[in-house]
Amino acid sequence: MENIKSIFSATNETSPQQKVKQKMSTRQMVGMAMLAAISIVFVSVIHFPLFPAAAFLEYDPADIPILIGTFTYGPIAGFILTIVVSLIQGTTVSAGSGPIGIIMHIVATGSCTLISGSIYQKTKTKKGAAISLVIGAITMTLAMVLMNLILTPLFMGAPIQAVMGMLVPIIIPFNLLKSSINCLITFLLYKSISYILKGVSRH
Repeated sequence: MENIKSIFSATNETSPQQKVKQKMSTRQMVGMAMLAAISIVFVSVIHFPLFPAAAFLEYDPADIPILIGTFTYGPIAGFILTIVVSLIQGTTVSAGSGPIGIIMHIVATGSCTLISGSIYQKTKTKKGAAISLVIGAITMTLAMVLMNLILTPLFMGAPIQAVMGMLVPIIIPFNLLKSSINCLITFLLYKSISYILKGVSRH
């Protein structure tokens, strides 16, 4: 009996490494939840058109916390953040865009987080961060070109020719400018905020 008890107690004991992993996982979940909440607040408080000719295309800084989370926790975590924020945003503050808006947000921001996060994960330097964000912004812009050609005709009830006519003068410049602004702000802030997220986790 003594031997059986000792076997069960040894099985139930958590090793120091497992405890650290569990603690880190909990910290990461808390950090990601905070970043998701900040993203939702950003999109509900800060949103304005960049081009008067297309007032329906609004800038918002919601992707900044997601990109910071991507650099802090990795590309998969960033993509999960994207999905969570997109679902919450698409059913609350941006409910008017419906499922199409949710899909477009997941594809656009998700492509940026996966690409920039994967590049940064391999080269964790300022230069690596800059390169990854530039490529991420371009990837997001290209993803939005594709999504607009596929989904905007359905959403607006406009012919695809009309959407194609908006690509060069409005859609591409808007998405390139929006993604560039968010990537630039991320580049300026990610180190200090990543340090705070990881620093807080030590307590």
